[in-house]
Amino acid sequence: MTIYLLRNGPCLLYEALARYFFKRKRVQFPEKVKMHKLKFLKVQFDTEIAPYELPAFRGAIAAKVGKEAVLFHNHQDTRFRYGYPLIQYKCIGRQPAILCVGEGVEEIHQFFQQKSWNITLSNRELEMKIARLDMKQFTLQVWDKEFTYELRHWIALHQEAYQDYQQMESLSDKLHFLETKLCGNILSLAKGVGWQVDKEIRCKILEMGNTKWVKVKGIKLLAFNLTFRSNVFIPNFLGLGGKVSLGYGTVQEVRK
Repeated sequence: MTIYLLRNGPCLLYEALARYFFKRKRVQFPEKVKMHKLKFLKVQFDTEIAPYELPAFRGAIAAKVGKEAVLFHNHQDTRFRYGYPLIQYKCIGRQPAILCVGEGVEEIHQFFQQKSWNITLSNRELEMKIARLDMKQFTLQVWDKEFTYELRHWIALHQEAYQDYQQMESLSDKLHFLETKLCGNILSLAKGVGWQVDKEIRCKILEMGNTKWVKVKGIKLLAFNLTFRSNVFIPNFLGLGGKVSLGYGTVQEVRK
């Protein structure tokens, strides 16, 4: 379900959310199939930012809702909230977007209930009108068929894992190592949204694109661009790997 809103319309927004998530008919599936229903909400705003401004955008949104809204910034008191980010920040065609999954969908009201949605970014005020709102519900399960994806700016390796990766001499060993990391990232996603995986997850890297170093909070990290195939369906724009709350590791399905 896609809704286009070019004005601040909280009443219309809440009405649409309620109608979609709480009044839609339930579909029964065989109990023997392990699957998980994932609520998905992507809100794209009718303004422009540069990709490098995503951390500041995230900070401005987190400041707007307050530190009590943990899922917006992933910090509890002085500790970091470890686990898959249920609210992620994206830059889609230079438009800032907030992507919410699972419990994050329920938490987005912390932002929309504010009297003003506008934020200040790089000494300029952004008028946060909604350009596009996508509300969907996906079925997560391990399928018999496979899906093909592009994965952009995927941060797969922490420092120790990067050293192991560099010591590998053959390309096949490196690809297998990355495929194992990719399967682990999908399992982390599953754990974060409450999906109990009961079958083997398979990932096969089909093509390696360019890699580049990115700096996140002063730390240099290697980001991969690649195409892979998996027997798990992953919704578009969802993140895998490290720093997904800041738009890294974004998935896009490749349709034949």
